[in-house]
Amino acid sequence: VTRAKTILSELRKPSVPVGEPPSVWRQLRNILFASVINILLLAIPISWALHFAVPNQYTLVFLFSFIAIIPLAKLLAFATEELSMRVGETLAGLINATLGNAVELIVAILALVKCELRVVQSSLVGSILSNLLLVLGFCFFAGGTRFSEQGFAISATQLNSSLLTLSVIGVLIPAAFDMVSSQITTFDQDTEQRDILKLSHGVAVVLLIIYLSYIYFQLFSHKNLYNDENSTRPETVRYAAHDGPSRTEVAKAKARRALHIAPKRTDTEQQEPEKEEVPAEPELSLAMAIGLLVVVTILVAVTAEWLVDSIDGLASSGKISKEFIGLILLPIVGNAAEHVTAVTVSVKDKLTLSLGVAVGSSIQIALFVIPFTIILGWIIGRPITMLFDPFESIVLFLAVLTVNYVVQDGKSNWLEGMILICLYVIVALVFWFYPGTEPTGLLNCTA
Repeated sequence: VTRAKTILSELRKPSVPVGEPPSVWRQLRNILFASVINILLLAIPISWALHFAVPNQYTLVFLFSFIAIIPLAKLLAFATEELSMRVGETLAGLINATLGNAVELIVAILALVKCELRVVQSSLVGSILSNLLLVLGFCFFAGGTRFSEQGFAISATQLNSSLLTLSVIGVLIPAAFDMVSSQITTFDQDTEQRDILKLSHGVAVVLLIIYLSYIYFQLFSHKNLYNDENSTRPETVRYAAHDGPSRTEVAKAKARRALHIAPKRTDTEQQEPEKEEVPAEPELSLAMAIGLLVVVTILVAVTAEWLVDSIDGLASSGKISKEFIGLILLPIVGNAAEHVTAVTVSVKDKLTLSLGVAVGSSIQIALFVIPFTIILGWIIGRPITMLFDPFESIVLFLAVLTVNYVVQDGKSNWLEGMILICLYVIVALVFWFYPGTEPTGLLNCTA
């Protein structure tokens, strides 16, 4: 009990001291001018007005609702960062990844209630693809424009790769079961449908148990693995034209560490006093950050409802498929804030944190949001299963396989980022033409 209290106190302790928040007026100004994309907040009243005034104009309603959620996602990330400032680095990463998926979770729940099961499944798979390929690709590419090579914690990354592989297996097994059982003549279709539904419920429960174990592992038993200064992190190498250590200096530093030889300090360094930690200056108070989270979440929920309502009409027009909407467009909206945050910290050579945002968010979608959605559908009577579109499942497997190869050496460069980005473009191009199937239509779903 004493050890648990000590660990909890360390998790709650900020990594740096936090100063006093500004005045209320100043906090409101900070919220309003938090980002230049806040000008898109004007799309919120427009989308609401269009929904009530011209509900049959599905394209307009979808477009303005789509635009409105982007600044809301950014404000959600802004409030989350202010909240994370008050806790330790590991807990802050978990809070960022969890609340960063709030938009995806809200959209999935609303679509589930309205029996848009195909949209639910494709949007969740699309969120994983967007984080792994687009967000992570831009992190590697942006960091590669400043550094020749960037290192990140290998142990934590390998563990995350294992968790992602496990999540893909959880998606592929029901598809394999469906393929084999459909070829057995003694296995009638009704029995197959109900067995797949029961199988999905069981797999969802197991994945949630794994997720809870992962949280305990990350926050308690092995929290040092997620430290950006982890000893297994390869050295970052700058370009020759930049100021900083050269490749030769980095090699010498590695050799000194291997021989346990401390580098010689100059007289100036010996006389230099230790620097005191400068308190971080928060832009919001704790109460204002929590209040902003609540208000933005409500706005996201309402706007997302108009977005989901317009999907059927937009898809029925034949201009765009449900598959592309769910797999590509909705994840881009939900990951907008995470995208900006991850790229920003990668340029500052905090690539472990970038991976924590991008890959950690994918793990949360795979091990928490998808199983939670399955169980919620079980509770409210929506027959959503782990049987995803077979083509989506194959693409997801190939994406995870590619990411595993890219991160296995613990180093990144701009070309690896370009590879991931181009792979995402290929996926988006393919799904623009792919009509999709209805694996979720095993059982009737009525709203």
